Amino acid sequence: MTRRLHLNAFLMNTGHHEASWRLPESDPYAHVELDHYVRLARIAERGTFDSLFLADGPQLWGSVAQRPAGALEPLTLLTALATATEHIGLIATASTSYNSPYNLARKFASLDIISGGRAGWNIVTTAGAEAARNFGLDGEPAHAERYARAAEFLDVALKLWDSWEDDAIVADKAAGVWGDDAKIHPPRHKGAYFSVAGALNVPRSPQGYPLLVQAGSSEDGKRFAARYAEAVFTAQQTLRDAQAFYGDLKSLTAQEGRDPDHIKVLPGIVPVIGSTEAEARAAERLLEDHIVYDHGVGRLESLLQLTPGTLELDAQLPADLPPESAVEGAKSRYTLIVELARRERLTVRQLIGRLGGGRGHLTFAGTPEQVADQIEIWFTQGAADGFNIMPAVLPSGLEAFVEHVVPVLRTRGLLRTEYDGRPRQTLRERYGLPRPANQYTASLV
Repeated sequence: MTRRLHLNAFLMNTGHHEASWRLPESDPYAHVELDHYVRLARIAERGTFDSLFLADGPQLWGSVAQRPAGALEPLTLLTALATATEHIGLIATASTSYNSPYNLARKFASLDIISGGRAGWNIVTTAGAEAARNFGLDGEPAHAERYARAAEFLDVALKLWDSWEDDAIVADKAAGVWGDDAKIHPPRHKGAYFSVAGALNVPRSPQGYPLLVQAGSSEDGKRFAARYAEAVFTAQQTLRDAQAFYGDLKSLTAQEGRDPDHIKVLPGIVPVIGSTEAEARAAERLLEDHIVYDHGVGRLESLLQLTPGTLELDAQLPADLPPESAVEGAKSRYTLIVELARRERLTVRQLIGRLGGGRGHLTFAGTPEQVADQIEIWFTQGAADGFNIMPAVLPSGLEAFVEHVVPVLRTRGLLRTEYDGRPRQTLRERYGLPRPANQYTASLV
């Protein structure tokens, strides 16, 4: 079978560039308008993307002065988008640190049923003291503890999704029997973090359970992904780093007894597209010219765990930054940003400019053919199974990708020309993944 590229549209209010909202074309209120997201979902579906993705966190991020702040709750928004689309997968971020397994398993099963098998869960452990304080905690739990809780959370969620066998509903009107109690399996789970007794109050969904996605690239994150994830959103700046991550994760997945082809690696890319390279560079410079550097300095100091006022715009990062081992937040992103700054000898101003477009993801300005070249190289040289497309400006950046890059990828045989499958494929099928067996019935075989 021909290996095909997987594309996910990462949708973020007016675009991934922090200054996108300041452009004349942008609507600074779009982040809370349903019509904006419906339009984006339909554009991505026109481009035959596998899925779209909404990030989330249980806190108000930073200062509201910098960019459109706050976001609609993603599972609620994706339920609305499920009725406005037909094929595209719908992936939402939800935290294992600040949710309970029963409620979250029920919500994702419901979305999977409503969408006809198109739901996906981006599993995060949520770093940051700000979120912790919103849930009555004085500070965030340690990195290793967050992942230990996440592992138990996933184990419970899987039990809940499997708590109904696929044929538990009998619907025998003549006999007066609606369901078979013998095919309901309460988890009766008691663990270090959770105690969950009863079966889910939603039947098993079309996919069995939603596509499981993970985005952490730390050592703990990679081990967690190797055990559970079916798709991984990641960030690398160079082909060599992406190849190393790809190979390492596939190897770890095999060590967990899983098929390495059953975990799809999707690095993020922020494409800025022009009809010529000069036009693309000019669009990139326009965005950089709209960055408010005072905002960027504050965010960078917070990420690097530095005292406010430490960084100087036209100097390089301090030599004595804390090591990754001392960081309890987003470890992999911390390392990526520091290594980028050191490798390219960037000043703080230059680093903020680079981060303004993708917060550490690969940014690339060029023609449609050049963007397609970059994607093809990573895809064919062992660095990616697909890409997390992160337009700098929305909706125009997504429209440009679909109208100009997608046809190039199709011509090269890398991307489908239409959605496959009659009846309609589930998201897991679109990613080339099998429907999981129910753990309770599988144990009886």
